[in-house]
Amino acid sequence: MFLKKKILCLIPARGGSKGIKLKNLKKIENKSLVSHTINFAKSLKFIDEIVLSSDHKKIIDSGIKLGTKIHYRSKKLSGDFVADISLILDVIKNKKYYNFDYLLYLQPTSPFRLKRDFVKALKNLIKKKADATWSVTSISNKNHPLKILKQNSKNYIQTYINSGNKIIARQQLDRVFIRNGIFYFFLIKKLKNKKNIYLKKNLPYEINYKYINIDNQADLKKARKLFSEKRKSK
Repeated sequence: MFLKKKILCLIPARGGSKGIKLKNLKKIENKSLVSHTINFAKSLKFIDEIVLSSDHKKIIDSGIKLGTKIHYRSKKLSGDFVADISLILDVIKNKKYYNFDYLLYLQPTSPFRLKRDFVKALKNLIKKKADATWSVTSISNKNHPLKILKQNSKNYIQTYINSGNKIIARQQLDRVFIRNGIFYFFLIKKLKNKKNIYLKKNLPYEINYKYINIDNQADLKKARKLFSEKRKSK
C-alpha cells in the first residue's frame, strides 16, 4: 500500500529469447536476472502483491521458491512479437486484481535499479493524477530525432521526419527521451481496453545513472562487470 493505494507488481519473464537463450535465467553475482528482480520487488515495501508471468518451468519454479504469485503464460502470449499490453491485460482481467490501483511493470532485463526512484516516481504519479510514469533517459540534441537522416528509394539522404528540415537552431528542439526499461507504473483503470501502453497522461521519470538493458551477450558481459564494480565500490 502506498498513500492508501494498492500496488500490484508484474514481472514478465518468458522462456524464449532470440539474443540469449533463457536470458531471464542468466546469472549476475550468482543470482539469475529473474531472482534479482523478484528480490528487488520484495524490497519495495509498498508492493501488495508480486506476480511472475512465465511459460517456462525453471522460471516458474524460481518464482514459487521466492514466494511470488504465478501467471502461467499461454503459448499465444509467449511469442517474440507479443505486445506488453496483451500480457498486462491478461493478468489484470483476473477478478482478484480488480481492487488494485496501480501496476508496476518490472522487467528482469533491466537489473540496475534504485529504490528511491521507484518511491519518487510513484509519489509523483499519484500527486499529479496522471495515467502512467515511465523511467526514461534523455537524448542529446546531437542525436535528436529531427536530425536523423534516412536514405530514400533513389539513394539520396533526407530528414527521417519531414519537419526536421525546418529546424535551424538547437533552441527549437524539444526535450526528447527513450524508454530505458527500468520501470513502468500504470494507473490500472486506464489500461483497460487499450491496444498499447501509451496512455494519454504519461509522465517521464528521468534516470541519470549508468544502466544496461540486457538484450545480447555483450550486454550481459557489461552488466556483470558493472555489478562487480558497484559491489567493490560500496
